[in-house]
Amino acid sequence: MSIGLRIAIGAVVLVILAAIAWTLFRPGMPPQTTATATATNATTQFLNRGEYLARAGDCVACHTAPEGREFAGGRAMPTPFGNLYVPNITPDDDTGIGKWSADDFYRMMHTGISRDGSLMYPAMPFASYTKITREDSDAIYAYLMSVPPVQQKNRAHALRFPFNKRDLLLGWRALYFEEGEDVPDPKQSAQWNRGAYLVQGLGHCSMCHTAINRLGGSSESDAFEGGMIPNQNWYAPSLTSNREAGLGDWSIKDITDLLQVGISNRGTVYGPMAEVVYNSLQYVSDEDVEAMAVYLKTLPKRDSEPPPTSQARLVSPNVMETGRKVYATQCAMCHGAEGRGQPPQFPPLAGNQSITMASPVNSIRMVLNGGYPPGTRKNPRPHGMPPFAHILTDAEVAAVVTYIRVAWENNGTPVTPTQANELRTLLPE
Repeated sequence: MSIGLRIAIGAVVLVILAAIAWTLFRPGMPPQTTATATATNATTQFLNRGEYLARAGDCVACHTAPEGREFAGGRAMPTPFGNLYVPNITPDDDTGIGKWSADDFYRMMHTGISRDGSLMYPAMPFASYTKITREDSDAIYAYLMSVPPVQQKNRAHALRFPFNKRDLLLGWRALYFEEGEDVPDPKQSAQWNRGAYLVQGLGHCSMCHTAINRLGGSSESDAFEGGMIPNQNWYAPSLTSNREAGLGDWSIKDITDLLQVGISNRGTVYGPMAEVVYNSLQYVSDEDVEAMAVYLKTLPKRDSEPPPTSQARLVSPNVMETGRKVYATQCAMCHGAEGRGQPPQFPPLAGNQSITMASPVNSIRMVLNGGYPPGTRKNPRPHGMPPFAHILTDAEVAAVVTYIRVAWENNGTPVTPTQANELRTLLPE
């Protein structure tokens, strides 16, 4: 090899080594050691975990106003006592939670007491979030500290007297709030305990699926037995009664599909539950959704009301015939002449507990307003139901809802035109 060629090769090697050295040891940059890379990876994993938990807790649904910046608050939350306005939880120092510490955040989640010592209104589900572990609370806090800060002042609540007096919350807390982290049940499997933690804590499912009284409180003994969602005019069905949405005879797959996909062979989510699936549950892992299903299937059966009597199910022949004609014209194409549907896209109506449960509110609203299940990662283009409020009278709406509640051996009860009219006057949610 000539001396000139050796010199050329040596020069190339030196250039390559210089480039490597520049990459690894740039001026002002510390060497990228294994320890540094591991720490960076651990931090990223912690933030990702916090984002996942915030999704599971559905924080974005309440803390983001329509057309607003994510987590910047400002959304009106109607209650029977007036409007609450959800606060900014971005890390802005002046208008958000930028000055909060991890301790402040955990105290709020665990006790329902804000950084300034004020008692929080129970629209914030601290009665459920109190079950969240300190580790999970810290992960959520770290994630929220990583989102872009938004300078947006919180809007004052608009509650009627005397509900605008926070001191009254002391009485509410004494009656309805029990502080304490989740304690796993040693008699149950790890999967069941994980499901209980998600359903009772982060998911705060009982807030909708448990009836509340005039003070906005609920009894633990009535948990998951269903109730009207205040100011939204949707009925959250009982998860403990097989005459409503009890899941005891559902397969695990049907439950997980409903929660994560929004549709299943047994039913479809609409209304507020569709929002929960869209914002939260579609992002929950297959393992966690299955754990939730396992827990939900074991909820004790509490059929507190007897089934309707044959007398209560009597329908005028004229009403039944009107309902049959409307159904044949408007509904049978998707749901089938015998109500068997085309699951999972078009849910069955025959034998569907959500159709026959005591409250007909959801069925009436669907006929009037129509709706779509949420677009999810596993069902990005859902099939929807058109509204019929513009072409059906109150009597026709009542007749067709009555028909699907009593036909095909369904054991529902008839509804009246007055019930249809009451819901017609409400804006669809």
